[in-house]
Order: sequence, then C-alpha cells, then structure tokens
Amino acid sequence: MSDQVSFGYEDIAPEDKTARVGGVFSSVASKYDIMNDAMSGGLHRLWKDQFVRRVKPQPGEAVLDMAGGTGDIAFRMAAKGAEVVVADINQDMLDVGIERAMERGLSEGAGGLSWSCQNAEQLSYPDRQFDAYTIAFGIRNVTHIDRALAEAHRVLKFGGRFYCLEFSTMTWPGMKQAYDSYSHKLVPQIGKAVAGDENSYRYLIESIRRFPPMPEFEKLIRDAGFARTRVEPIMGGLVAIHSGWKI
Repeated sequence: MSDQVSFGYEDIAPEDKTARVGGVFSSVASKYDIMNDAMSGGLHRLWKDQFVRRVKPQPGEAVLDMAGGTGDIAFRMAAKGAEVVVADINQDMLDVGIERAMERGLSEGAGGLSWSCQNAEQLSYPDRQFDAYTIAFGIRNVTHIDRALAEAHRVLKFGGRFYCLEFSTMTWPGMKQAYDSYSHKLVPQIGKAVAGDENSYRYLIESIRRFPPMPEFEKLIRDAGFARTRVEPIMGGLVAIHSGWKI
C-alpha cells in the first residue's frame, strides 16, 4: 500500500488524488467561506487573524500564500503592506478570490495582490523568490506533503519563514470525543444544507483525521530543511500553527 495516498478514509493511487481533490474544491468554491463560518461558528476568522499576527508580514515583503484560493489570508497580509501572490491549484477557488478582491475595489494585480494557478508540489517560481510562505487549511489536501514542503523551502530566501495553519488532533480530555461526533455526523449535513454537497464535506472531515499529528508534521517540516520549527496548538490542538525558518 506504500504506493497509495489517502483521500479521506480511502487509499487511492497518487495520480487520482489531485483530480479528486480538485473536484471537491470546484464543487464547494462558491460556498467555501459561508461554510467556514457555519462549521466553525466564525472562529476561523479569529484563527486566521492570529495566524497572520504570527507571520508578521512587513511592507514590501514578497509572500507566497499557497492554497490561498478565496483570499482570506492574503487580504489580511496585503493590508499590512506585503506583496502577496495568492496561489492555488484550483482555478475555481482563485476565481472566487478574484471576485472578492474586485468587490473590495481591487482589480487584479492591485492592492499588493496577484493570483496564480500553481501546484504546491511543483511551483513555477525560481529559487529564493519569497520572504515568507504561508498555507492555511491546504497542506492536508496535497498529494505528497513532503514534496510541497520541499518546494516551500526552495522558493524561500535565506532567512525566509514558513507558516502553516491546519486542523490537527485535539488533545483536551473529553472535547476530542465531542468534536469527533460533531464533525463526522453534523458537518456533512451542514454541507448538504448550505452548499448542497454532503460528500465533499465528508471528505474534508476525513482528511483531517488522516493528517499527521502535530509532532509528526513538525518532523516533516524539519526533514524538508527548515530550522527553529515550532508548533502552536489552538483550542487544544483543534487547529495548530506550524512554523519554520530557512537558515
């Protein structure tokens, strides 16, 4: 089974995962932000605010926001003066982000934002291009996480920083069981009611369960060449901010 990768609770051929994940996000793109509010009770906004505070984007810095699709992280960083490339493998997600930017009065390429369709495992950028690389709620959907991390390391300048916000494994006693029950039973039903798509949200919850625990994922970041790695659990590990530096 070593030549297979996870798609939720399924094990499938690696060449099939990219297409199937693409189908999921094309299906949910138009309702993605509404569903984030519905699933988290709006908490995802606070998590993203905290994430950007940790990244500390600076005026004029070049930041690659991978899997940035709808622009939630990028808008926050661009407001700090950073020059942000919003990259995503899924054009439907990028289209939603571009539309949201236009609603804010930002034409494409304006306001420190640009948009690019990119595969996290094979970026088109040259070595040492960016001051920071961010990815929020996207790394678990990558087919080969180690390749994506290696690419993140490659495109960062020396002294550049990597930040990842992702769902993780809750460690609070008693809360883990309650959250597991909520996520497996209710989230797909919310997806059905709000986005008209139960199966895609079932996959997204299952993908969280298959994602490596915090110490294991931190090791993958170190193995990619990053130093001074750190993990910051939020809400007992419901989500976590992982970081590392290219030095």
